[in-house]
Amino acid sequence: MSEELPEGWATARLGELAVINPRHPKGLDDTMPVTFAPMAALSESEPGIQVHEERPLGLVRKGFTHFAEGDVLFAKITPCMENGKGAVASGLRNGLGCGTTELHVVRPLAGIDAHYVYHFLAQPSVRRAAKENFTGTAGQARVPTSFIEGLEFPLPPLAEQRRIVAKLEALLGKVDACQRRLAKIPALLKRFRQSVLAAACSGRLTADWREACPDARFVVPPSGGPKARGGPRERVATNQNAEADQVMSDVPNAWQVTRLGELTALVTSGSRGWAEYYADSGSIFIRAQNISTDALDLGDVAYVQLPQRAEGLRTRVRRDDILVTITGANVTKSALVRGEIADAYVSQHVALVRLVDPSNAPFLFLWIISPSQGRRQLLAAAYGQGKPGLNLGNIQDVVCALPPLPEQREIVRRAESLFALADRIEARFAEAKAQVDRLTQALLAKAFRGELVPQDPNDEPASALLERVGAQSQRPPPRRTRSCEERSAGCAPRLPATSAPPVRNR
Repeated sequence: MSEELPEGWATARLGELAVINPRHPKGLDDTMPVTFAPMAALSESEPGIQVHEERPLGLVRKGFTHFAEGDVLFAKITPCMENGKGAVASGLRNGLGCGTTELHVVRPLAGIDAHYVYHFLAQPSVRRAAKENFTGTAGQARVPTSFIEGLEFPLPPLAEQRRIVAKLEALLGKVDACQRRLAKIPALLKRFRQSVLAAACSGRLTADWREACPDARFVVPPSGGPKARGGPRERVATNQNAEADQVMSDVPNAWQVTRLGELTALVTSGSRGWAEYYADSGSIFIRAQNISTDALDLGDVAYVQLPQRAEGLRTRVRRDDILVTITGANVTKSALVRGEIADAYVSQHVALVRLVDPSNAPFLFLWIISPSQGRRQLLAAAYGQGKPGLNLGNIQDVVCALPPLPEQREIVRRAESLFALADRIEARFAEAKAQVDRLTQALLAKAFRGELVPQDPNDEPASALLERVGAQSQRPPPRRTRSCEERSAGCAPRLPATSAPPVRNR
């Protein structure tokens, strides 16, 4: 460690303060039940073993890792190690346990607090150094035993170790509670946006507006539309009569119920086999991933060199077009083209919906993405299990209700204002989450610099503790041998990046 130690602290390699990867003693009764811990039983944030299974010792003595009450468990394989999996073994049946072979076990000697060791190993800095010392192949990379043995360990007096652990667990408990509360916000925002869409597409969002503007009426567009086909509540022909009846019962009387196909000038999708025309520049090629968030995102855009402009009249995207994903996991995800767009075309996985009257596009886009209306209908129509899909007829058959244009504009204005509020909350949530996530790292760093709790001059210094630990072992440090991971990798032993001289104290 490069930092100056507090008064009364010392440092030593972890392998000098603990037994690494011990084995159960011989002669134990094989019928004795012991705790069994698969990797899933270890938490990424809690020191306890989450699920206590029990198995006879004889079934798990061979081929598994051994540990006992009070041992510290450290996941050594990627990605569990990077994710922070670990535990302090407690509440073990008969005081013994066996578990996954992908663990290192650290058994602290007397005077070394197990929870202090656990929190030290949980530091992001230790996990990063462990990753730098991985051995093995990609996907099977592991932390070698030599890394754990050679870690430079900051050792306070035992009484201070316990004060640090108590303070850490109190503060980290508050951090965890804050993280749990923050974790609820994305789901709340999702429900809020869905509620806004439901209110927008049922008329509830503008109920007060209609009372203030009772004379708002449906105006027939010059090119025709639902009003031209009948009276205010007359339903146009549809093969989804039950759906039309349901929509009519849900919306205000002034709204016109019709099929989306009655309002469109064009519903089409891109042609197959465009992969051979991909290029580094040229026309924009809009794929399903560009509309996976119900918005047009051209941050990761593909380009194509068109085959003799064959698609120029059919699939070229214009302002106010509505784009709908028609195949794959994101089926029904949609986007409204809100402004002028450069030369752009849709892939075979995206449907292009062009309205007779583009002024209806903003409201009808809300209808299409509403979980209670258009999206519900499209998901019900999707066919196929592994790769769900929609045909163009499914889109044309969506039953929709069209308010008078002034009310459409008011609905869109209010909905977008509420969505903007949700976006601001989401941005503040992301900032708060990042700050809270950094708190754990900051608290651990302060703890092992000796800054989390005050030192007590009456505490027995760590140097005396080290002398007792040395006497306790009653043997010289073990001869350094290569671990099985290092032997299989065919490399010489490597000291961890955090290694240091054996002992330093003040």
